Amino acid sequence: MCHHPKDPSGTDPGSEGRRRILLIGYARTSTFEQEAGLQAQERDLQEAGVERIFREQTSATGPREALAEAIDFAREGDVLVVTKLDRLARSVADLVTLTQTLKRKKVGLRVLAMNLDTTTSTGRLMLNLLGSIAEFERDLMLERQKEGIAKARAEGKYKGRAPTVRRQAERIRQLKAQGLSAKVVAEQLGISQRSVFRILSN
Repeated sequence: MCHHPKDPSGTDPGSEGRRRILLIGYARTSTFEQEAGLQAQERDLQEAGVERIFREQTSATGPREALAEAIDFAREGDVLVVTKLDRLARSVADLVTLTQTLKRKKVGLRVLAMNLDTTTSTGRLMLNLLGSIAEFERDLMLERQKEGIAKARAEGKYKGRAPTVRRQAERIRQLKAQGLSAKVVAEQLGISQRSVFRILSN
């Protein structure tokens, strides 16, 4: 997945053996986008001084193996660089999760199109704001759910979620009446034999 060969030494000759801090690039396009999209990202990353580039084409919901490799490769002090935010994260919540992972590794994040750089105080502030937005969105969603449930209850339409086995009680009795064993009934319905016996004993 890595676009450029690995620096065999990984160190700066004048740093007494300390690992040299790297700018690590990540380029991504969807599976239906052209190869030219990746090349354009790589060009922008190289112009920004990136030395290592991990690239991939994957769908919006597909695995991001090259991103995982890039994060795994990064060491303390390194900076992960992307051209645009949507090349890295699939949502604000996803961004928060990724940045928390980078923070634990003490790796910075730079988004060229936004001029966001978490190695600066301004960049960290921007990231905190994005995290607050994600939390705000979650709170709004939960509030809407609660309001919807309360309204349904007031109108007598909300019965809650019936336990899976109870919902299948009638089907369990039908299958048993057909002469099937508890084991076969359990296998057909994907439940335990204990659940079958419990329903039949009621």
